[in-house]
Amino acid sequence: MSEKLSHFDEGGQAHMVDVGAKAATRREAVAGAFVELNDAVLAALPQNPKGNPLEVARFAGIQAAKRTSELVPMCHPLALSFVDVQAEVVAGGVEIRATAATVAGTGVEMEAMTAAAVAALTVYDMTKALDKGIRIREVVLLSKTGGKSGEYRRG
Repeated sequence: MSEKLSHFDEGGQAHMVDVGAKAATRREAVAGAFVELNDAVLAALPQNPKGNPLEVARFAGIQAAKRTSELVPMCHPLALSFVDVQAEVVAGGVEIRATAATVAGTGVEMEAMTAAAVAALTVYDMTKALDKGIRIREVVLLSKTGGKSGEYRRG
């Protein structure tokens, strides 16, 4: 682990990290999120008048991954080679898993996490009429490969 935060210069000012000298290698990241829903909302998912919330959440997550650098100030715009978002009904809610990949000089963790978070927000948006107490939790990096820091697997 690094001894200092990479997005700050010696004077403490935030800046975008220069990745120009880094080798372009394949990098992949997987992130997850969980949307906690009560049983009534889970039962109503298939009848949502706005459409299938899980499919809309998938598309929203994919679109969000492609726009991460517009949302997170110090992120580099990346040419993504792959984005996939899956949303699955499980006990107590919806589990979201987002994967992003690129061949670049910097990683795609933020793209995967943005995809998972926006997919979760979309599930909330499409079900909030039934319950305002929906919780989004556990937006986390599950794994990453490639780059100078190598592999990471959560837990």
